[in-house]
Amino acid sequence: MAEFAAQRLNMIESQLRTNKVTDPAVLRAMGELPRERFLPPAMRPIAYVDDDLALGGGRFLMEPMVMARLVQAVVPHAAGRALEVGGGCGYGAAILARLALEVVALEADEAAADAVRSALGANGCRNVTVAVGPLAEGWSNAAPYDAILVGGAVPSLPQALLDQLGPNGRLAAVVAGAGGLGRAMLAERRGGTVSQRILFDAATRPLAGLVAAPGFVF
Repeated sequence: MAEFAAQRLNMIESQLRTNKVTDPAVLRAMGELPRERFLPPAMRPIAYVDDDLALGGGRFLMEPMVMARLVQAVVPHAAGRALEVGGGCGYGAAILARLALEVVALEADEAAADAVRSALGANGCRNVTVAVGPLAEGWSNAAPYDAILVGGAVPSLPQALLDQLGPNGRLAAVVAGAGGLGRAMLAERRGGTVSQRILFDAATRPLAGLVAAPGFVF
């Protein structure tokens, strides 16, 4: 619809380009993929607001700017294999599917996984496999990953996810802080070590169902 196309363009120009999202591939992916199609009909009119959108069950679709900057951080070039952890509606996995050869979307239960499969199928995403399991454990069956994206704020970065990074692999997530303000963090494997750095502040909602295993705590 023309109305959604206009909103999508406004998202690109007003929310992303003005907030350090510069990667042409990321801008193209988010500019072409209809975000509203991954939401229930009643929520589609607010698909492009600059806020997290409640999906129910303690899940949220991250605001466009935060998602774009996290994706930009983990996929500086076309990645071979990517993992999205707890995206909730399939939108993040669909974005990654335009930037990576293979994507695994990990959900915590079959109901959530079925919803993601339906959304991805309806939007022609053929290179995404939906897996079911504890979010903090990642999906070792398809590891290692070049890129891992966590679909909400977490108290710390689970060690299992860090362990599933391949050589030069990158993981991006918002680590929750006091007062609801968190920090977007980038973890990157170089050889046998994983380094991490702060990217930006983000008031991202917590990701339900992800209890962090011992690992890096920021």
